[in-house]
Amino acid sequence: MSVAVCADVGSTFTKVAVVDLAGGGLVAAASVPTTVGTDVLHGLDAAVAAAGLGARDVPWFVCSSAGGGLRLAVVGYEPLVTAQAGRRVGLSAGADVVHVAAGRLGRAELAGLRAARPDVVLLVGGTDGGDAETLTHNATRLARARWRVPVVLAGNVDVREELAAVLAGAGVPVTVADNVLPRIGVLSPVSARSAIRQVFLRHVIGGKRLSRGSRFARLVRAATPDAVLTGVEVLAEAAGGDLVVVDVGGATTDVYSVLTPDERADGPGREVAGALWRARTVEGDLGMRWSAPGVVRAAVEERLVADGERDALVAAAAVRAADPGFLPVDAAGRVWDGRLAALAATVAVRRHARGVGTGERAGRDLRDVRLLVGSGGVLRHARDGEVTPVWQAVLGDHAGGWAVPRAARAVVDSDYVLAAAGLLAAEHPAAARALVGPLTSA
Repeated sequence: MSVAVCADVGSTFTKVAVVDLAGGGLVAAASVPTTVGTDVLHGLDAAVAAAGLGARDVPWFVCSSAGGGLRLAVVGYEPLVTAQAGRRVGLSAGADVVHVAAGRLGRAELAGLRAARPDVVLLVGGTDGGDAETLTHNATRLARARWRVPVVLAGNVDVREELAAVLAGAGVPVTVADNVLPRIGVLSPVSARSAIRQVFLRHVIGGKRLSRGSRFARLVRAATPDAVLTGVEVLAEAAGGDLVVVDVGGATTDVYSVLTPDERADGPGREVAGALWRARTVEGDLGMRWSAPGVVRAAVEERLVADGERDALVAAAAVRAADPGFLPVDAAGRVWDGRLAALAATVAVRRHARGVGTGERAGRDLRDVRLLVGSGGVLRHARDGEVTPVWQAVLGDHAGGWAVPRAARAVVDSDYVLAAAGLLAAEHPAAARALVGPLTSA
């Protein structure tokens, strides 16, 4: 049997799936704590050994979000068009977009950019043949500021090569990509997404000092959210319809959606920043452990919490935030985990659908979603009946200001195959499709 190791080195756990490359079946799986405190390879090698492979010579496909993943800042021409287009592209590339600036960078704007501590800056601005002054100013400003964080330049093609030379001449690591917004209303993410991925692998993984040698940097092929989004795309093709994936993690809750383009994309309501039919949003204040207090705050603001349960929720969230390794030991603890998961998922999907909290002018139309997939440890390890309240909360959320899916089937990625499918998609597409197949028929 020809197998491959597919591994996700997360901020908390390192998860390994051994996949049959011929049939796409899951042969074995294992999970161990990520060893960020020493060397992440220790945990990765331990997880592979726990999956029963030992020192076997098989191909490894690895993604990582350890050390905080990929922090991206976007600098654009103005907030509702190119900056927003850049933000969407960054999210689709698996980045945590930690800062968005629009217009000409001045002293204060540059200070804000530095304070955000991005790993990569996506510099955009102007449609092809359109405004070039703002992009030119911002690139020149970064060059004069002795900027050393890698820059992906994906703006107006008329000045792109000239500005790349200016940045490179000042010692700024720069990668050139196609314009993310070549024309008003046309979003072109593929080239910039690929460039961000290259920069992540070349600069970010090695720069986080997660491992002492170069082996880990050679093994990693993608940021984990980027791999998952690719896996979601594979799943969408297999399912043949609109779908949403909600990944409830310890620090963030990520929502991925794949929608079928239709007449809703045209006409007077079309967004000038363009639309991504494959999209991801990250809610950094919604998580089961580090960000648990943020779940309660957001749920209260959204009027999802009854007066009588607020204090108990606050207490449960505080316990989890104080001890990110917390595992419930009794039924009451699992009930509170489930309630926090339901609130995190509901608020995250509301924001994804409405655009609230993301700076977007419009959200995502999820009415035709046919498949809702849950991920994250709280859902994967839930006992019988514990996931149902989470789905009921999301699909029954008629007070959120968005249209809920009208006929969605809910499943859990209990084997954590989406990241593995995304890692295998380019080189082993048939295995990737077979791997996600059970999710379409569960």
